[in-house]
Amino acid sequence: MAARSPQARDNVECCFKNCESTSKVLKPGDGRVDVRAFESKAKQAMVVKWKEGATATFHRSCWAELYKATQSSSSPISLSDVERSMILDANKTAEYHDSDAAISQAAENIVHILQQSSYCIAFTGAGISTAAGIGDYRGIHGKWTEKYKVKNYGAKGANKPAASKMNGDLQPTYSHEALVKLQDMGLLKFLISQNTDGLHMLSGIPADKMAELHGNSYVEKCEDCGKRYERSYPCRQINGSFQKRCPRCRLNHRTGRKCSEPSCNGFLMNTIINFGDFLESDVIDQARQAAVMSDAVLVLGSTLMVSPANVLVTMGKKPARLIICNRQITPYDGNCCEVDPDGQPLGSRVFGDCDNLMKKVMSLLLPPKELKTWEDGRRARLMEYGLKRTFVRNDLPVHPYKASVLTATQRDKTNAADIIDLFVMEQLMNSCSKELYVFLRKRKPADSTELVAIAEKYIETHGSAGAFARNNILTRRTPQKSRALL
Repeated sequence: MAARSPQARDNVECCFKNCESTSKVLKPGDGRVDVRAFESKAKQAMVVKWKEGATATFHRSCWAELYKATQSSSSPISLSDVERSMILDANKTAEYHDSDAAISQAAENIVHILQQSSYCIAFTGAGISTAAGIGDYRGIHGKWTEKYKVKNYGAKGANKPAASKMNGDLQPTYSHEALVKLQDMGLLKFLISQNTDGLHMLSGIPADKMAELHGNSYVEKCEDCGKRYERSYPCRQINGSFQKRCPRCRLNHRTGRKCSEPSCNGFLMNTIINFGDFLESDVIDQARQAAVMSDAVLVLGSTLMVSPANVLVTMGKKPARLIICNRQITPYDGNCCEVDPDGQPLGSRVFGDCDNLMKKVMSLLLPPKELKTWEDGRRARLMEYGLKRTFVRNDLPVHPYKASVLTATQRDKTNAADIIDLFVMEQLMNSCSKELYVFLRKRKPADSTELVAIAEKYIETHGSAGAFARNNILTRRTPQKSRALL
């Protein structure tokens, strides 16, 4: 899956010039297909109105017609060799979206499956996190897609990558929180994830109820005793005299820190599984155990192309009840369409965004009042997530208040207004220049009002150019001459 495209929100015209649909305009909520091919400078007429970057959007039926034309020489649609190649290339990463009506119908079936299941597990991939600002791998603008197109088509396949958020800015999506809620309700027993972004742990999934197959960017472990440490910052490998190259992936996993166990003092290493690395045996064993016990599997945002993780979704009790929500086709789509002896579907296959589906599922599972309370609480939860992450700016930690804030909130001694104010303070500190940051930290303002007042005084004293505004103190840099006064 890829980041949400403009076509998903706006009216857009079908790009097939011979479109015979009643309405050539696709509205938000209509079923559609988004594609991207390599770019061509060919001058001959084409049947597709390719947009910038060789992208296009179609009715599902129109795209099916075009693809069929590439497979038959007797098709009434006349394609040039170049356009046939473009359509075939685009089909490899085509992203499908069901209509809102179809997703609502599927949500009813999914709720029934969840309520009837005695041991439902979830399996997540990159697609659950694209709404958080993280790029995917196999979508139309995915990491592997970009590499493939550049390798095979050179400049014709290149595309400007979408902006991605910094690690500290990443926060759980609606779907991440929905999985936590399902677990709290007793409907979800275990979670298996291919993601390394740490968002499941941040959202509240307990470590013993989850197997992160490819590691967690915010967890490091001792290479001697195996003790694991959850951090508020990404545990990146650091090169130095202590580094040790892994014999399998040829990379250094050591982070430069050491185990705090007195009898150990071993080097800590990140938990990320790189190409060539083996999955951690205890993690994959835990995942297999849960998969075998499952009688229903909810797959969110995965193309199920990576082995051995993908086989886990069909290891459960029979008849298999497999639910998949992803924009692209997977090798297991057929499993979702199996029926029971009465002809009723055992699973469900939804093409589209995870958040769109999970919002409909939660609206059916929760009473209206409880749903509103839970959804309205998301804003406060997002703030709490921010307090649990450490930003690094100019090689300095940017959360001087974090420890005290978390202690207070965990003891339930800080009200919502205090939490919001502390969150505002941290955001202000995160945005300021290095000089102003050091100045503010020395004075330890008690609240955001005092912080702004001290910052205003500093800017006035040091002659910072430009008018001061409460909401953007921190985008400006202090002049060079002020450094001598610190």
